[in-house]
Formats: sequence, C-alpha cells, structure tokens
Amino acid sequence: MAQAAAHCEYKVIPAPRRGEKARGAKTTEDRFALALTELLNAMAAEGWDYLRAETLPVDERSGLTGTKTSFQNMLVFRRSLEVAGAREGLSAEEPGFVATRRIGPADAAGAAGMAPLLGPARPDAAG
Repeated sequence: MAQAAAHCEYKVIPAPRRGEKARGAKTTEDRFALALTELLNAMAAEGWDYLRAETLPVDERSGLTGTKTSFQNMLVFRRSLEVAGAREGLSAEEPGFVATRRIGPADAAGAAGMAPLLGPARPDAAG
C-alpha cells in the first residue's frame, strides 16, 4: 500500500458550510447536498478522487492570550501523479515528468532539533 501512496498526491479542503440556492432545492438538506455535489464534481473534473471526510481539531486564538479548540470538517482527495502529469501534457515515462513531494512545516526543518541551513538572500551578498 505504501507504494501506491508514493505515486499519489493529496488535497485537503474545508467542507462546505452552507447550501447553494437553486431551483428545486427547497430544504436545507437539499441545498447542502447540492453544494457538496457541485464541489465533488468540480474536484473530479480536475482528476481528484474523493477519499473521505475528517473532523479535525484546530487551536484558535481566543482573546489576547487564550486559545480554544474548535473542530473543522475537511474533505480529503487523492489523485495519481500520472493523472496530474497527463493534465500538464507529461506522462510518468517521459523524462520531463518529475514527481515532487510537497514539504510541510514538520518536514521543513530537516533532522529533529536542527535548524535549516540558510544562505545569503542574494548571490552577490555573500562575502
């Protein structure tokens, strides 16, 4: 299963909070279902497959010094890197296709406890 995940990229977006007004959608449930359907279809048109919905805790500021925990509903999507490359006119077999991994905040620092190496802001500033 780890091999399959290596050839995919993921996208997490907030779930809709409100329904969309439309002819025939009279109840709150109908409007919300319409908003979710439109979102899922838009993501599918870009090659993303819906995986699941997650409710995740988020720490937010409360006042000047306090924090509070709220919960956010997120939608998780996945698409293969081959699909993403094909959308850009490249395939995984072509030399121009480069599978890149996005680096999150936890990965950016490198080894645990070590700060990232920094160089001069401009090449001419060294020295």
